[in-house]
Amino acid sequence: MTRTRPDGRPFPHPHADERTMLEGWLDFHRATLTLKCAELDDERLRERSVEPSAMTLLGLVQHMAEIERNWFQRIFADHDVPPLYEEGDQDGFALSPERGIKEAMAVWHREVERGRELTATASLDDSGPLSGRAAEILGDKTVSLRWILVHMIEEYARHNGHADLLRERIDGTSGT
Repeated sequence: MTRTRPDGRPFPHPHADERTMLEGWLDFHRATLTLKCAELDDERLRERSVEPSAMTLLGLVQHMAEIERNWFQRIFADHDVPPLYEEGDQDGFALSPERGIKEAMAVWHREVERGRELTATASLDDSGPLSGRAAEILGDKTVSLRWILVHMIEEYARHNGHADLLRERIDGTSGT
């Protein structure tokens, strides 16, 4: 059973089974990124953290859409899908003047839903193929859905820390 925090984010039950717990924490962190972007216009979402970094809240949303696509579609499901954004922007951080938060959020939500579809009936022990550098780093040619879910929680948690600092710099809003 998922509980909801006062700010609307889903909070996993402390005694859920493993799959429910992993998916619950991933959903919590996804909702946290949404919360960090809430009530800001495109101009504010494009504000950079500190020089020389080009990191922005809008860029984080785009990046996480690309990360969702990479781990769930390319790796877990072994689909050959192109990058979401401009060629040469494999990580999704680059901003485009014509792409604002509405479009970026829609793309991100589509990637989240596609990942859910691809993993809905899979076992945590099911795996997807790794290639190249990722296989070298992990020392294996495959990675389990369990590993991917834990990694995605870590990825969101790290970037939500960035989002916390960005939001505090933009308008003073802080907290988890």
